[in-house]
Amino acid sequence: MTDLRLGVLGYGMRGPLARRAHRPGDGARVTAVADPDKGSRKQAAAAFPGAATTPDHRKVVEDPEVDAVFVLTPDDTHADLACAALKAGKAVFVEKPLDVTIERCDEILRTARETGSRLYVGHNMRHMPVIRLMRDIIARGDIGAVKTVWVRHFVGYGGDFYFKDWHAERDHTTGLLLQKAAHDIDVLHWLAGGWTDRVQAMGDLMVYGDLPRRAPGRPKSEDWYTKDGHWPPATQRDLNPVIDIEDVSLVNMRLDNGVLAAYQQCHFTPDYWRNYTVIGDAGRLENVGDGPGAEVRVWNSRRSGHRTDADAVHHVPDAASSAGHGGADPLLIDEFLRFARTGCRTDTSPVAARMAVAAGVRATESLRDGGTPRDIPPLDPDLLRYFAEGQPGSH
Repeated sequence: MTDLRLGVLGYGMRGPLARRAHRPGDGARVTAVADPDKGSRKQAAAAFPGAATTPDHRKVVEDPEVDAVFVLTPDDTHADLACAALKAGKAVFVEKPLDVTIERCDEILRTARETGSRLYVGHNMRHMPVIRLMRDIIARGDIGAVKTVWVRHFVGYGGDFYFKDWHAERDHTTGLLLQKAAHDIDVLHWLAGGWTDRVQAMGDLMVYGDLPRRAPGRPKSEDWYTKDGHWPPATQRDLNPVIDIEDVSLVNMRLDNGVLAAYQQCHFTPDYWRNYTVIGDAGRLENVGDGPGAEVRVWNSRRSGHRTDADAVHHVPDAASSAGHGGADPLLIDEFLRFARTGCRTDTSPVAARMAVAAGVRATESLRDGGTPRDIPPLDPDLLRYFAEGQPGSH
């Protein structure tokens, strides 16, 4: 089997995904990298010996020796770069979110259908062991039919990762109910078996708005992230010069299948983890932890007062904690490489990625308009059909 020849657009914080795909002699190898930053190009040259590096993405996209392209750039660039690669006949991997507006997401989907090029979106949480275990428990009926889902996301390192660079600017992200929550909204949809059709949200910039910022044009400090430092949040310094997004948000959602859901996100908690609670008409489940040693607990035998002794405790299969997102990243890359080569069915879905963005966009609009409800615009039925059929005729 000859190696797929991979091009990479953007070699910054998402670079580890490209390194996982680089498997010379074992099915795939990175042959070209584009990044405007000289330091990033130097790092890419060291990571992928022999690969061409350039500041110009067009040299990668238009290279006839490149079979598939990873789009790992800031979110607001995804549509332009993905569409260019699709039009060039490449299989395309877009790191989540698909883009930062509904219209640009739809543009990517239309371009994939019109060109017949393969489109894949990197929603890696669908491959996390804890998520797959919860989905299996729901599918076999242990809690009956899903009626409501509650998600709490405690982003313990939020000040480091989202308020010191482009993530803090709505021009680049729309907001963290899109950029950060796209993962969780996609999982919520997957577990509930539907897509959001109406949202209502509230939120605020409660902590990071008043902390010291660095001067425009000055790069992040070398200690912008530390595992144990920068606590409490008020000790943070050198934040992004522009911060116009929220650091706490609450969303209510109604899905098209009648399920009601709620999502909460906070970026100044001391701990970092997600909690999913799924309630059906015959029981409920929740996860305790989402990494090594995590469990999914199920209550479904009887009514009672509060009790910690669940009726069933399912231990999440171990995955290498160093493998990225609880072991999900290698599985995600495996799936994309199979898809790029054969056009196989995938657990991730470009339509689902669009629906997660749409919910995040409309929730952000609601949040910034006093919590007024917003409806989610439907997707073109022809696009729904095309992707439901597995991108037929794609190459």
